[in-house]
Amino acid sequence: MPRLVVAAPSSGSGKTTVATGLMAAFAERGLAVSPHKAGPDYIDPGYHALATGRPGRNLDAFMCGPELVAPLFAHGAAGCDLAVVEGVMGLYDGAAGRGELASTAQVAKLLRAPVVLVVDASSQSRSVAALVHGFASFDPQVRLGGVILNKVGSDRHEVMLREALEEAGMPVLGVLRRAPQVATPSRHLGLVPVAERHADALAAVAALAEQVRAGCDLDALMALARTAPPLSCEPWSPATARTGGGDAAPYGRPVVAVAGGPAFTFSYAEHAELLTAAGAEVVTFDPLRDEALPEGTGGLVIGGGFPEVYAPELSANAPLRAAVAAFAAAGGPVAAECAGLLYLARSLDGKPMCGVLDADARMSERLTLGYREAVAVSDSSLAAAGTRLRGHEFHRTVIEPGAGAAPAWGFTHPERRVEGFVQHGVHASYLHTHWAAEPSVARRFAQAAAARTAAVRDAAAARP
Repeated sequence: MPRLVVAAPSSGSGKTTVATGLMAAFAERGLAVSPHKAGPDYIDPGYHALATGRPGRNLDAFMCGPELVAPLFAHGAAGCDLAVVEGVMGLYDGAAGRGELASTAQVAKLLRAPVVLVVDASSQSRSVAALVHGFASFDPQVRLGGVILNKVGSDRHEVMLREALEEAGMPVLGVLRRAPQVATPSRHLGLVPVAERHADALAAVAALAEQVRAGCDLDALMALARTAPPLSCEPWSPATARTGGGDAAPYGRPVVAVAGGPAFTFSYAEHAELLTAAGAEVVTFDPLRDEALPEGTGGLVIGGGFPEVYAPELSANAPLRAAVAAFAAAGGPVAAECAGLLYLARSLDGKPMCGVLDADARMSERLTLGYREAVAVSDSSLAAAGTRLRGHEFHRTVIEPGAGAAPAWGFTHPERRVEGFVQHGVHASYLHTHWAAEPSVARRFAQAAAARTAAVRDAAAARP
């Protein structure tokens, strides 16, 4: 599998611009391109999917463990001609206090992939050689195969940069000029997701492809990608990952409704694959537009996103809010992460939500961001008490109270506290998790959804 890792010395250098442009440019050549993102980010993979027509997939060595990075990569890249992995933060930045763990450098080493360094050259000339030399020599196991210079100001500036890097023996694989017309809008948690600006996002991705095609040596980049040696691991499989727990859905094939649409865009592709492998039929619905849950819903998954941006519209959909509240009150299994937690609250910024939880949410000035180590405090439809998972928090909201009488998680690192709510069939929390790290949660949830479906069916059959 030819593959490249697109990294940078720091955030803001242009990794997403270059990685997305490369994916789109190679896809326009007729190649099947597999898109990947190092770290937990949900938004960039949406742009990657738009560029390639394939699901953007995350490779997170903290949440899933280093041992799963290559198998998950091989699963996502199966049948493709090229894989492009966008890095996270600076090349050597990872989980705080954990050395290289979850860094782009670690992912590159686990994948045995060459690295292309995207350098913001807007305020330097010959110093670029010293910068690149430092990144190339810092870890001999990281193979830096070339540089793409971003935000280059003029022809003369380009000449100076190329001369400096030639002295350092580092190939220049591309030069991109400043191009504000292809900038993508941001807000409090990063780029605006594709689902909220699909037409504009399509145009932006097309412009990125054109910029990369004009400024980068695609043939040289492909040749570099082909130098990656074979991986010895077996691809991850949702079917085999969920084995070991007996029949996943002994009561039949349940419908698991998954919230989607512009307000709920954060989801890992493997979650739906694991639920399907566990015997569920996954059906997407849009809480902004659909006034009822999908027919026959036996389980409800409400992942992350931006409900705070759409609070008035979500609140205005009173029929769906009532349907969600009724489903939860009847004991239906609900797994809610971050945005889902806010949607289940009594209110969000003063707007009525589903009222499943006796809690109120609001926007905050403080960004909560970071990896967490957690243990399930209470038995739930998602996890048995004592189940350990790693996850991450990423929000600029608060909910009061922050935990119910039966909390969802107890955090063990980097701080000790309890968080979230478990009540009846509901598991609601700020913590984002990657179910590939612990496939039993998908199997457990599918079983709960199947049991709920069977109970509803049996109750209907018993009526005179």
